[in-house]
Amino acid sequence: MTGPSEGTPEGTPGEAHDAAHEYPAGRAPRIPVPRPAGDDLEPPEPVPAPPPPHRVLKSLLGAWALAACSAEETQAVEDHLTECAPCAEEALRLRDAVGLLHPEETLDLKPLLRSRVLEDCLGRRPARIPVPVWAGPYDTETARLDALLRDFGEAEWDTPVRLKWFQEERRRTRRTTVSGVIGHLLTVDGLVATALGLDDPLGPHAPPGGPAGRTEHFWSSDARPGTGALRDPWREQGHTLVRTVSFAGRGAAELAVDYGPFALPLADAFLERAFECWVHASDIAEAVDYPYGPPSGPHLHRMIDLAARLLPTALAGRRRSGLAAPPRGLVAAGAPGRTLHLEIEGAGGGSWDIALDSPAAKPSREHTVAEVALDGVEFCQLAAGHISPQDAAVGQTGDREAIRDVLFAAASLSRL
Repeated sequence: MTGPSEGTPEGTPGEAHDAAHEYPAGRAPRIPVPRPAGDDLEPPEPVPAPPPPHRVLKSLLGAWALAACSAEETQAVEDHLTECAPCAEEALRLRDAVGLLHPEETLDLKPLLRSRVLEDCLGRRPARIPVPVWAGPYDTETARLDALLRDFGEAEWDTPVRLKWFQEERRRTRRTTVSGVIGHLLTVDGLVATALGLDDPLGPHAPPGGPAGRTEHFWSSDARPGTGALRDPWREQGHTLVRTVSFAGRGAAELAVDYGPFALPLADAFLERAFECWVHASDIAEAVDYPYGPPSGPHLHRMIDLAARLLPTALAGRRRSGLAAPPRGLVAAGAPGRTLHLEIEGAGGGSWDIALDSPAAKPSREHTVAEVALDGVEFCQLAAGHISPQDAAVGQTGDREAIRDVLFAAASLSRL
């Protein structure tokens, strides 16, 4: 028998045949490799990437100060700031600068912006012809209302508005529109215009009487302008009034303005018109769901002062109508008599002594029989007839009858 030939694998022919049959051509048997000890543990942590270079981190300081970096960039910058003093100083300056940036605000102008700008301008260079101090509130309140009306569309001008006032021991209301309110202001401002020799907005055939009659005549007129067409004549008339009294000089303040049932000096008439402009502007703002604040403190104080000075006369008128208690005694003109001390709190506040027995009596702290404390805006709402005397939240001590009479007299100052 011959042995195996050279190049032939060892083993018997049967074994070779079995191996070829078990492992097809092109595939070698897989020989298990022993795993090293510890290979069943977790894979090692990846090596952290090196931090960005100094120039990159420095370029990120602005975004970092604005909190606009990603979390990874923020961490890298803050780690760098602990090691680099120049970058830390620069970061501190940038953060301070960011604090000076204004937050997002509404695009609506603040109501007092115009008066503040004018006050600053006039403080730097006084006007050649200054507006009288007593006309300032009217000038400001008409400007505030005009700013509210400026962006009104057709729908807003037709928005229903409910006017409110106090008459005959109860509150009265009248339904109109935004356009109707501006027409009311236009016609009543016309009383001041005619007192100054200017044209009456109702024309040469204006009806006699006070504000209510003139307003009703205007509302029922066929020639009444429609919707927003009233804004321009109302605003132009306001500008003309302020311009006229500015050129008129000091003597104009005492000129009488006839309101029909009563008259007011021109200076007080301007305050009264400023007060009504603010009240009806608030009515309009409430109807269109727009925030509207009270006048500035000094202007509010002047309006409250006018109402407080009118209280003795209003109280006397209610006595003549049998709506208030009679005086406790006769008081000669200029003599001290029973007094109510009125304390107004908040912006525009102050204190006033109200003569109870006669408009000509002299208020006296020694004869004070009652004290009333009210918030300034709430007192104005009472004087405007927007809240009833029973609903006014007041602090009161002393003669209850005197307090009631004065609160009802304040409400009776209101009218259409």
